This record gives sequence, C-alpha cells and structure tokens, in this order.
Amino acid sequence: MHREPEAGTLQTEVLSPRTPITGEATTLPVTGGLTAADGVRWLQVMLPGRPNSSTGWIAQQGTRRLLTEWHIVVKLGAREVMAYRAGNLVRTFRAVVGKPSTPTPTGQFFVQESLRLGAGEPGGPYALALSARSDALQEFEGGPGQIALHGRENLGGTLGAAESHGCVRLATASIDWLSTRIGPGTPVTINAG
Repeated sequence: MHREPEAGTLQTEVLSPRTPITGEATTLPVTGGLTAADGVRWLQVMLPGRPNSSTGWIAQQGTRRLLTEWHIVVKLGAREVMAYRAGNLVRTFRAVVGKPSTPTPTGQFFVQESLRLGAGEPGGPYALALSARSDALQEFEGGPGQIALHGRENLGGTLGAAESHGCVRLATASIDWLSTRIGPGTPVTINAG
C-alpha cells in the first residue's frame, strides 16, 4: 500500500491477500485511479482499520475487478439500516446502534468480510464485518474493536435503541436477508442521521 501513486513512494503497509477471519480474498472498494508517467495504472482504494475511512494506492496489476450494485446506509439517529441497489432503496431495517459511551463511528466504510456464526455465538446468525473500527474501544473481546452489522442472538437489544458497544445489531430476519445479498467490498455509509 502506497501513500502516493508512484512505485518509489513510501510503502505505508502491506495488505494481506486474504481476510483475517474467513481467509477469503481481500476486496477493497476503488475510489479513484490514474496512470502514472511510467505507464503504471494505480487504484486509490479504501482501507480497513485505523484511522477510519482511510485510503491508499495500489498498482492495478494483479487485481481483479468486481462490481456491486449494493450500498448500505446506516442512519444512527433514526436507528435504521437501508439497503440500496443501483441507487434505489430496496429495504429499511430497524437497528440497535452504539450507546453514547461506545458510539458507532460515522464515515465511509465497506464490508470487509461476511461470515456465518455458529449456533449460539453472540451476534448470530450472520455478521458483516466492516472496515470500521471503534473510536472508543481499541480492542473488544480479543479483536481490534472492529464494527459489524450482525444479529442479536445471545446479545439482545431493543430495535430502535442505542445500547450496543458500537456494532449495529439487526433482527434475525434482517441480517439473514442482508447476508444473502451483501458481500465483501460493498460500500457502507454510516451517518448521524
């Protein structure tokens, strides 16, 4: 990962070709691109982790293009998750969002990986792990304070309330619906609305 779109610039980090939880191929949303004077094509991509909503540059060579029509919008004030397809609102779901002491971060993020949780695991049955990290918790239960859209199994929470540790909890039917349509790389906007 480079800070600027030039091979000789400082390499800020090395991205793993596989995601940390599921081992799937890493998928990063592209926010821009350019061709350098030497003819190398560069892609500006969104990055997972801290600081939130970061971007960097990667050489296009060796990448594979994937397209999604989906975009998720989380409105914290309304405590809603909205699923858009090709710019059209398809579904709206009530949600549990972060409480004041551990708020859900706002910004531009993406689904880093999608996973099915085992029976009885907290947050099941599915989780869409986001590129976002908590601004209040540097780690949570051994992990990096990663924010996710997930179910309420063994966690509870009242839909429409602000009472999570920062993740967005959804009813089982809602996360089931999302998990069959939303995959890695899908953009997620979280705003105060």
